[in-house]
Amino acid sequence: MEKIRNKFPALRKGIYANTAVYGALYDELIDWRQEHDLDFLLHASDMREKSLQLIADTRTAVGDFFNCKRENIALVNNFSTGLNILLEGMPQGKKVLLLENDYPSVNWSFENRDFTISYLKIEADVEQKIKDAVTKDHIDVLALSLVQWQDGFLIDLDFLKKLKQEHPNLFIIADGTQFCGAMDFDFNASGIDVLGASAYKWLLAGYGNGFMLFSDQLINEITIQNIGFNAADGDFDKKDRIRFAKRFEAGHLSCLNFGSLKFSLTYFQKIGMDNITRHNQVLSQKAKKEFAALGLLEEHIVARKRHSTIFNIKGDDKVFHHLLENDILCAQRGNGIRLSFHFYNNGDDIDTIVKTLKKLL
Repeated sequence: MEKIRNKFPALRKGIYANTAVYGALYDELIDWRQEHDLDFLLHASDMREKSLQLIADTRTAVGDFFNCKRENIALVNNFSTGLNILLEGMPQGKKVLLLENDYPSVNWSFENRDFTISYLKIEADVEQKIKDAVTKDHIDVLALSLVQWQDGFLIDLDFLKKLKQEHPNLFIIADGTQFCGAMDFDFNASGIDVLGASAYKWLLAGYGNGFMLFSDQLINEITIQNIGFNAADGDFDKKDRIRFAKRFEAGHLSCLNFGSLKFSLTYFQKIGMDNITRHNQVLSQKAKKEFAALGLLEEHIVARKRHSTIFNIKGDDKVFHHLLENDILCAQRGNGIRLSFHFYNNGDDIDTIVKTLKKLL
């Protein structure tokens, strides 16, 4: 991974611990984007067929990367848009279980519609509480982020798979924006019915691209009315034969943005998602151990066996600005300071952050 670090210019300014805000871009992607735009500059409309093929290839790449059937994939500009389109097709009145303080685009999308909603506080044993609530309250839909945006709390994926097996009629909708790209993931084996993500964070693909993955069960039980000429592939005869996932693509898609997603997926595969997953797990374990030793983590985080690479440490404005002044890029979230690490980070980054923090503690 050390050779890879040199490909990310943002890392030259200091320690980049802010992927949870925006994934750092890399030299190869920028080179590709420049060549792509130059092609359009020189050839204009002659690029149309090539751009359509690039969108099609991106859909295939997403399916291969996450193990999802190509026809069950929608390419969307961001997760929030995709979720709102989905919920317009979901029958109102369903019983929905949400997590308190989950990402606003998750919870607000349900709260703004006529669903019967209940909430669970995120605690160390949240999976057991989810299981109890689903059983007791006859929940129809469980919607949550796989990794919580404020503190990196990681939902047990094996639990979700087992929960779906025990409650096959339960729809599980997951936001993977703070998850996809940080760890390996198999959609078809997950038990999740909808996985959506914006790709500008951990997939390092820049703004304006994302995806929604759907299970066959969900497609068979929900009807989406969203429509547009692009959804029919520009074919008048297809107006009444638009498949479920394509209804999320009513208008034209940016081949620059989605081509960037395809490029990044290929880049990740060259590195190896198994290698990225192992590296990030090591970073997670090290960061958790060091921050816990300093008493900077909440108890429900310390009590968990597994965690993501996002951490919210206790600290006020003084600590935050101290980190920034020492060229450690991070963000304030909630009542603390959020630090997030990806495969371009290493153990030395964490050691430096710990030493910097100790100067104030």
